[in-house]
Amino acid sequence: MKVEQNKMVAVDYKLTVDGKIADQSRPGQPLEFIFGTGMLLPKFEEAILGKEPGDKVSFTLEPKDGYGEVIEEAIVKLPKNIFMVDGKLAEEILFEGSQVPMSDAQGNRMMGTVKEVGDEHVKMDFNHPMAGKTLNFDVEVVSVRDVTPEDLQGHCSCGSCGGDHECGDGCCDDHDGHCHCH
Repeated sequence: MKVEQNKMVAVDYKLTVDGKIADQSRPGQPLEFIFGTGMLLPKFEEAILGKEPGDKVSFTLEPKDGYGEVIEEAIVKLPKNIFMVDGKLAEEILFEGSQVPMSDAQGNRMMGTVKEVGDEHVKMDFNHPMAGKTLNFDVEVVSVRDVTPEDLQGHCSCGSCGGDHECGDGCCDDHDGHCHCH
């Protein structure tokens, strides 16, 4: 059976960025998803369309086909006092590289990465952690099958996460907390 719209697809993959492994499936635990439902990056799906179990493909996604370029306006300084919880500064989450769940004035949830902690402000980056990065994928199709009713009940609709270990934006998590909605 070939990879096509509305099929349950399982792939083993390795994602490298700047020559370093950014994410990969674990042995015997492939990434499973319903093809064509927006769970993965469109160019990722395009690269495996029509492939069959056992097929291997390597491809590169430039930032425009991945998570876009870095948007400078999404890097902001916030007053440190907004990180107060019960009258105390939440220091356990305020360190460089920490992923902090936040919401805007309209209640929209988003993840921000702490870039810098100052005396009065915290510099936060609300770009996707893979924004501006060239993504290199090595993928092997493990299986392709028809979708079952159980598959439809158990699947989330999270948009795009990235499959990196740092996305933390409420996407599908595997057994060890890593997001896997590319």
